[in-house]
Amino acid sequence: MKLDSHSNKVLITGINGFTGVHLEKYLTAQGFDVFGTVIDTPKEDNHLQCDIRKKDQVNTVISTIKPDYVIHIAAISFVGESNASLIYDVNVIGTENILQALLENDIRPKKIILASSATVYGNQGQEVLDESMCPAPVNHYGISKLAMEHMAANYFDALDIIITRPFNYTGIGQEAHFLIPKIVSHFREGKKEIELGNIHVSREFNAISSVLNIYHKLLLCDTKSSIVNLSSNKPIKLLDVIDMMNDIAGYEIEVKVNPAFVRANEIKSLAGSTTELTTLIGDITLSPFQDTLNEMYKAK
Repeated sequence: MKLDSHSNKVLITGINGFTGVHLEKYLTAQGFDVFGTVIDTPKEDNHLQCDIRKKDQVNTVISTIKPDYVIHIAAISFVGESNASLIYDVNVIGTENILQALLENDIRPKKIILASSATVYGNQGQEVLDESMCPAPVNHYGISKLAMEHMAANYFDALDIIITRPFNYTGIGQEAHFLIPKIVSHFREGKKEIELGNIHVSREFNAISSVLNIYHKLLLCDTKSSIVNLSSNKPIKLLDVIDMMNDIAGYEIEVKVNPAFVRANEIKSLAGSTTELTTLIGDITLSPFQDTLNEMYKAK
């Protein structure tokens, strides 16, 4: 492993996950020296095995890399995960271990980005959610992310931290149990019907390419001790996604509502204000969502 003390080293936790894979390629192309943590045996020289729940492993990674930047995206990110203890151990204690390791090794990165989630807002009854709203999460995933935010705020005076609240985004390589990959895979396989939950919802479905650009700009911005939506404020109706895929695939799929997929505390609309985000990084460029669907449909 090559460590250049004069380089801009960025440490990405969970680098082999959906976002991490794309982020590594993007930041490498931007001239960063990228390193990352993986939970299993590393397959790349710049990846290190680390269970962020284990403080000694986190400490080893931090003291070895001495990162100039940290993007912490390792998490239990599936809302439907049934193991509540695992969700809190990874999303809260894992984050605490990283921040503690930085302080204990006297390492002050130029920027630390912690990925929270838009699910911390819960069902606010508002069409556009902004950072001034009082969070009211309705599931363990959202609660764990809010707990992480409160914990991390205790480090704002000591470390240069930005907490992001990403709204839904997708792209090539996202796991099949997430909504958009599930829909695309049904069309790729030529299936005639699909079972979904509540189809009368609107969500942001942003492209991973847009998210990468935002993370890059946040790394370089001057702001610290902030919480900001990672959003587009452009919600899309789920039924419109189906219509787009009908056009792309050239046939119409039959949509059936499976009551087992309908959550009792379903958040009806998730769209995030971009006012704070554009204040920090300027205008954001968004890829047309149909282009993203087309890329996913045609991916090998």
